Amino acid sequence: MSFESTLQERVKAAAETGTALSIQGNNTKSFYGRTTGGETVSLADHRGVLDYTPSELVISARAGTRLSELESVLQQEDQMLAFEPAHFGEAATLGGTIACAFSGPRRPYAGAARDFVLGANCVSGTGEWLRFGGQVMKNVAGYDVSRTLTGSLGTLAILTDIHLRVLPIAETEVTLQLDCDTATALQTCNALATRPLPLSAACHLDGRLLIRLSGMQEGVQSAIKDIGGDVLDDATAFWTQLREQQLPFFADERPLWRIAVAPASAALPLEGDTLLDWGGAQRWLKSDQPVETIRAVTAAAGGHATLFRGGDRGADVFQPLTSGLLSLHQRLKQAFDPAGILNPGRMYREL
Repeated sequence: MSFESTLQERVKAAAETGTALSIQGNNTKSFYGRTTGGETVSLADHRGVLDYTPSELVISARAGTRLSELESVLQQEDQMLAFEPAHFGEAATLGGTIACAFSGPRRPYAGAARDFVLGANCVSGTGEWLRFGGQVMKNVAGYDVSRTLTGSLGTLAILTDIHLRVLPIAETEVTLQLDCDTATALQTCNALATRPLPLSAACHLDGRLLIRLSGMQEGVQSAIKDIGGDVLDDATAFWTQLREQQLPFFADERPLWRIAVAPASAALPLEGDTLLDWGGAQRWLKSDQPVETIRAVTAAAGGHATLFRGGDRGADVFQPLTSGLLSLHQRLKQAFDPAGILNPGRMYREL
């Protein structure tokens, strides 16, 4: 039997008995979401690039394909995954990355992971093999299910194959650093974002604002003269360490929060250490403050807070849903996984 057929039969059997299944690649992202149980279903051996057409900027690969393998194939053609996903381990897979919807420093300037998902093949909680989207740009009529699966943490279906849009690697890339406080950094990032500059990342940490420029040589050089500051040596290592959470900021044992707010929002009155990413739209917070306090302050700013690492992983690690949104999520769960066997409770205890 093929991998897909074997997977379908296992899911059908689990649905009949109500057996919970824990969907995994190489388990590099087990820290993310709520802690749950279930029989392990591994996609780690379902790997390999299925199709790659550099001239069309499209690549298709099995869910168990390692990100490092995929990026190596793309680099040979001077192309990349433009959403710059974090690996969080050498064995990180494409399926796990898309299931978590992880996007790196380039996200606000190039797009999020779901923006690059053209289509996906998957197995539902009833064991049905499904195909959504395709391998070309204009392939969606009606509800874009493949992008709905992005970030669903395996609670709706088991991703087997994924089709992605890719982008060329920039001709030139330079990172500038300027000394400034948080308020000045936010003002600067928002002012720069309104102008036609080749921005590809902006981060503020330890009194330094780091701005990455990516594009054609002439455009980058013009932006350097315009923005000013000093050129950061070995910038590639810095952005990689930020993406992979390997900077000293991430090293201590306090809970790590990911706070999403409008980039122009002022610094939030929360205790702890903060790192600004995505030009101010994503703020990493290391804090021991109560969950209720962090969420209340974030909500007052019009944002939401996720307990990304540490803390109580059995509690609500994602921002609680309103009754309307929860109802919508439950209807989706019922449609894809009526027996509730796929990663139950990984996102919310009600799912």
